[in-house]
Amino acid sequence: MLRSGILTALAVVAISPFVNAVSSQTYTWKNVKIGGGGGFVPGIVFNPTEKGLAYARTDIGGAYKLNSDNSWTPLLDFADDSRWNYWGVDALATDPVTPSRLYLATGMYTNSWDPNDGQILISTDYGATFTPSALPFKVGGNMPGRGINGILFFGARSGNGLWKSTNYGVTWTQVTTFPSTGTYIPDSTDTTGYNNDKIGIAWVTFDKSSGSSGSATPRIFVGVANAGSSNIFVTTNGGTSWSAVAGQNTTYLPHKGVLSPSEQALYVSYSNGAGPYDGTLGSVARYDIAAGTWKDITPVSGSDLYFGFGGVAVDVQKPGTIMVAALNSWWPDGQIFRSTDSGTTWTGLWAWEATYTKYYSYSDSLAPWLGPNYVDTVQGDKQIGWMMEALVIDPFDSNHWLYGTGATIYGGRDLLKWDTARNVTINAWADGIEETSIQNLISLPSGPSLLSAVGDLGGFVHNSLTSPPSASFSNPTWATSADIDFAGLNPTNIVRIGTGDRTGGKVALSADGTTVLWRTSANGVQVSSNQATFSAVSSLPSTAVIASDKKTASIFYGASGSSFYISTDNGKTFTVKGSLGSSAYPSKIVVHPTVTGDVWVSSDTGLFHSTDSGATFIAISGVTQAWAIALGAPATTGGYPALFAAANIGGVGYFRSDDKGVNWVKINDAAHGFGSASANCLTADPRIYGRYELLHRLSTFQADPKPSVYIGTNGRGIFYGDASGTAPANTATATTISTTSSVPTSSTSTTTTTKTSTTSTTSTTSKTTSTTTTTTTSSSATSTGTPAAAYGQCGGLCCLPWSSFIE
Repeated sequence: MLRSGILTALAVVAISPFVNAVSSQTYTWKNVKIGGGGGFVPGIVFNPTEKGLAYARTDIGGAYKLNSDNSWTPLLDFADDSRWNYWGVDALATDPVTPSRLYLATGMYTNSWDPNDGQILISTDYGATFTPSALPFKVGGNMPGRGINGILFFGARSGNGLWKSTNYGVTWTQVTTFPSTGTYIPDSTDTTGYNNDKIGIAWVTFDKSSGSSGSATPRIFVGVANAGSSNIFVTTNGGTSWSAVAGQNTTYLPHKGVLSPSEQALYVSYSNGAGPYDGTLGSVARYDIAAGTWKDITPVSGSDLYFGFGGVAVDVQKPGTIMVAALNSWWPDGQIFRSTDSGTTWTGLWAWEATYTKYYSYSDSLAPWLGPNYVDTVQGDKQIGWMMEALVIDPFDSNHWLYGTGATIYGGRDLLKWDTARNVTINAWADGIEETSIQNLISLPSGPSLLSAVGDLGGFVHNSLTSPPSASFSNPTWATSADIDFAGLNPTNIVRIGTGDRTGGKVALSADGTTVLWRTSANGVQVSSNQATFSAVSSLPSTAVIASDKKTASIFYGASGSSFYISTDNGKTFTVKGSLGSSAYPSKIVVHPTVTGDVWVSSDTGLFHSTDSGATFIAISGVTQAWAIALGAPATTGGYPALFAAANIGGVGYFRSDDKGVNWVKINDAAHGFGSASANCLTADPRIYGRYELLHRLSTFQADPKPSVYIGTNGRGIFYGDASGTAPANTATATTISTTSSVPTSSTSTTTTTKTSTTSTTSTTSKTTSTTTTTTTSSSATSTGTPAAAYGQCGGLCCLPWSSFIE
């Protein structure tokens, strides 16, 4: 039974240096290469008047500009903690008159997850710099239907209607004459705010042939997410008045509307869901503008039609040539259709003939983890892709095409072979796009320097910073690995947990690899030793941050609220050891790799350090809030480990201290903000001074002979930084202040045993994989004193030697 009380007058010694303004040290930052993107690419746009100019937008990883070698350059790496929602790009437009102008509609969520209104980011230099124009409503770059929104006019979500700017996006006004703001809601019963919002305006398409150069375009088509009522509207006077296009399909939602100027035809794709995951029925239609008539040109019918349609592309150099993508054909593979006669007849990338036949060659050499580097004919393997909302043909080159999927960008430069030899080349062409969401990283004292737990991709062993890993984790395979840890005395032993529908949380592995402490998301804290059945640990709160000692196998740590907990009996029971001041939300615990009881804790009120296993803590002066923290190799042999922190030290940023938090240097700069600080994780290389990995949900790694840092982000992958400038001189010295705090005490409670069974259900890629497995490999070691970092989140669990994960 748990008892609580108050122990007063506990002396806490605080190291409180006088903190001057934090100086900066120059670092050179680069992405660790996972390659291939790693996430959903809902939009790709070619500029119609400047050859070779194209952009891609992602749902959580910002926007990118195409390079001549088929690689991509990120445009929004400057987004920092206060501008983290810039990485959710809901719409993109490149100016056909002044191609240097680029417009991005940015914002991450329309629900409470993102408290910020959206903005239009305006660039006049091809995305080299941006100026924001605030919107009076939210924008949802990572919301449902994120593959179907358009810009300039700007079609908004959440019933906010159609908006117009007449001064290059500086200011915006609502088009009050537009007749519909959209009625479709994916799931009105959803209480999270994610699926119960109106999708709104789907797309805006200008008919430039309807006007003359230098004047506003008179005829504009707008698609709206309405089901069962008019959903495509047109104006012939530049937006003064609007009317529903007669004879239209009102059964499904219009996903894309693409104009073929020479044909004077509008091609529209439809699906019975907003996407990007759904869609079980749909159609494709051609609207003859001059005649005012519609024609159903859906490529398949009957039992062959079990998906909706997403991306649509026309070849402006070859009128009548159109391509359309199945939004989600989950079996036997994704599908793209092509017609050269305005949709009268079609051919696909695969067909059922005498056998299941595919009509392409394939290369994923730039991202080998995507799968086999050859044409995969296994039914159910989705090599072609899924979530295919982006499909484009280069307006200057009929052979050049690109399309986005839920994992990458594919493309080629021999598209016209489709119409003759019928064997086009598909390449994984997302080099430079790093869009993964990292759940955690660990850097080992021996063996591979970095292992990652990655959202949607499972995670990797990173043997190189500059080359992509060849395969993700397997045995077991999870869509998302939520957390990962290693045994301090035997670092070849790794524990990894995966996302599921019943469990989740954080995990810590004892120093000898025999005990797993698992803070699940739904079943409280549990512990297992020597592969035994997991038992409930009722003496540690279910929300606690956890960590293991990396030298003493019996010691685990926890933090919840202002209380710091310790277990000395292999995680079976915990007691309150000390206080974290007024903290309400601890973020991370890291432990000195060679000194037991030397513990650091970050929280919503600052950064705390204890050298007596948490009995007393010092609050590091000048740090008002801290999230990810890590200890790495010391600056001098035998010195104290370098301390890294994502923290607020006179402003939110990323910092390093070589003297236990007395002096700090800022290591990020104006060009590298790394998004939301609170979403990032961090780990430091214990072998190379200065090397550090920070996660905001992304990953990769490689060794370098000079100091380097690793930052993983929630959407932009892992960054590594090399110190390229001299560290500034120290400006502060330590002083000692005694303070008093109150510590709640508690007695230990009994441990109850619960039986777990091994179940495994695997859903289609890009959906949640639910797995609960428990296997441990252990190696005995003599435990002599020290704690270490543990990281976590979500799911099923496995514990294996890291050699099992090597590509």
